[in-house]
Amino acid sequence: MLILSGSAITLSLWAAVVEPVPLWPGGAPGALGSEEKDIPTLTVYLPEGSSDRMPAVVICPGGGYWGLASHEGKDYALWLNQHGVAGVVLKYRLGSAGYRHPAMLQDAARAVRLVRARSEAWRIDPARVGIMGSSAGGHLASTLLTHFDAGDPNAADPVERESSRPDLGILCYAVISLGEHTHQGSKQNLLGPDPSAELVRLLSNELQVTPRTPPCFVWHTYEDAAVKVENALDYAAALRRNGVPFDLHVYQQGRHGIGLNDKPPFANAHPWAHDCLFWLKAQGFCEARRP
Repeated sequence: MLILSGSAITLSLWAAVVEPVPLWPGGAPGALGSEEKDIPTLTVYLPEGSSDRMPAVVICPGGGYWGLASHEGKDYALWLNQHGVAGVVLKYRLGSAGYRHPAMLQDAARAVRLVRARSEAWRIDPARVGIMGSSAGGHLASTLLTHFDAGDPNAADPVERESSRPDLGILCYAVISLGEHTHQGSKQNLLGPDPSAELVRLLSNELQVTPRTPPCFVWHTYEDAAVKVENALDYAAALRRNGVPFDLHVYQQGRHGIGLNDKPPFANAHPWAHDCLFWLKAQGFCEARRP
């Protein structure tokens, strides 16, 4: 049985699970209340059988900034666990609960900081913490990939002293632009009905890439009728212009929201999963384990 000091642990067939941890024990900045919808959390899925410090990926489920799709959260975490990677599922605040930017970015940045701050207790390598997102969760992930900071060394809260820069990103059929090729529902839920042109540009993340942007695995499908493939193409082009390493995969077939297209033990996962594992291994984030 796995026991981690100071953490509530349950065991499932596939992983040891650290029960949801509030990002801010005293309440999130700008919280509109104290209900579940107002309390962003992390649920940590830890692969069993390893005593070494492991890499981790913070996972931002999709859902149009209106909901959170479980198959783009827990399922990804369990899949990562099979390859020696801790999966950390972020429950971030949503437009459906009355939140707008920057609440979502605050939650994603705090999630990466908290993983690093708790790295000893959770057996995570603080130098190998990535972020992953699908659809609108991919927009949130790409926002942190382009809007991170080094932390505040003078902060009273030790979590806030940690960097929010992910070490890599995985973007799955992501909303990346808030411009011509955006998903209008996600944009409105994030920014409200009448955002300024400056804010739209700031959060059109293909326009915010710099040489400091972390390496990224980007995938999409040509047939995606909800989020245009141009989001992936334009982001990859921006990475290329800035000298940032990336993998780009565009599959001809596949609907939006496909996820892994499988359930545990993921024997028939979509080909993107194999391609992503190959890339993660090249980044030093992945062990060669069972398929």
